[in-house]
Amino acid sequence: MRLDKFLADAGIGTRSEVKTAVRKKFVSVNGCVVTDPGTSVSETDIILHKERPVSGSKPGYYLMNKPAGCVCANKDNSKTVFDLMSPQERKGLFTVGRLDKDTEGLLLLTDDGAFAHALTSPRRHVDKTYYFEGDGVLAEQAVLKAEEGLDIGDDKQTKPAKLVVLSNDTKNRRVTGTLTISEGRYHQVKRMMAKLGVTITYLKRLSIGGLCLDETLLPGNYRPMTEEELAMVQTEREKE
Repeated sequence: MRLDKFLADAGIGTRSEVKTAVRKKFVSVNGCVVTDPGTSVSETDIILHKERPVSGSKPGYYLMNKPAGCVCANKDNSKTVFDLMSPQERKGLFTVGRLDKDTEGLLLLTDDGAFAHALTSPRRHVDKTYYFEGDGVLAEQAVLKAEEGLDIGDDKQTKPAKLVVLSNDTKNRRVTGTLTISEGRYHQVKRMMAKLGVTITYLKRLSIGGLCLDETLLPGNYRPMTEEELAMVQTEREKE
């Protein structure tokens, strides 16, 4: 296997990034610094990147359509999202953030801490969009109030959020819409909508940053993330 492919598969960076690292003499093979990204290597070789061993195992990145009734935990008395995966696939994985037990939709799973940090760090303000259905009626000022931030009982108001009202049935007191937030407070969407007069009855996460739910996945199904999806997260990393 080519050295640059080995390093990229191990999660060191993209193919172009690891080629640069090799040319800058950051990589050694069996004690010797190499500068040719095309050097042939195998998993039996001792490969160091910035003097740290590089494992040949490729990090795992999965996109799941989480069903209701599963908790985002590795172990629990209730069914977990990892119970939906094979033992080989779920080994070492953790969820990127959490969804409530009764919330459905986009969930990411990985064993790459830097990947998770790029999407969950509070200072990055990565947008997350949810579709909701609820009981109640929204006032005309609801969209503006969400944009201004709401007092939901924490030490400070929520950050500006984007509320899109899809239906507001005043007769039957039923509301549907989407809410985009850039934080991850406890039960935040439910608490924000309750502040606006709506009790959430159904909640589904549609997107995280540029990553969208794969609607071809049935609830409970999952797949490896594509190179294009991983590139979107790499863009988030580079913002720091």
